[in-house]
Amino acid sequence: MEFDPKMTDEALSKLIGERLAGLRLARNLTQEQLAEQAGLGLRTVQRLELGAAATQLSGFLRVCRVLGLMEHLEMLIPEPALSPMAQLKLQGHKRKRATGGKALPAKKNKWTWGEPV
Repeated sequence: MEFDPKMTDEALSKLIGERLAGLRLARNLTQEQLAEQAGLGLRTVQRLELGAAATQLSGFLRVCRVLGLMEHLEMLIPEPALSPMAQLKLQGHKRKRATGGKALPAKKNKWTWGEPV
């Protein structure tokens, strides 16, 4: 079964738990071994695999670390893209047009009192 945005939280939690259990079994780990390696209690691992809603996020992350899933969290929660305005601010001001060939007036020396205008 695939993740569906229309699924309830309970259904999503259950599906995540089933997938964690499948990955644990594919690595030939018992729940006890996974709990020990993740530094969690056996009951926490059992609740994660059952999709129990009361399980803390830190326990989930520890299990993901032991099962080698940490690098996949980027796909789950990608970093938000910068808006075009934020990108411009980071780049600084860049010229967008040429001056059109107009010659700039020569700089005059600074005017002092008593000189004709």
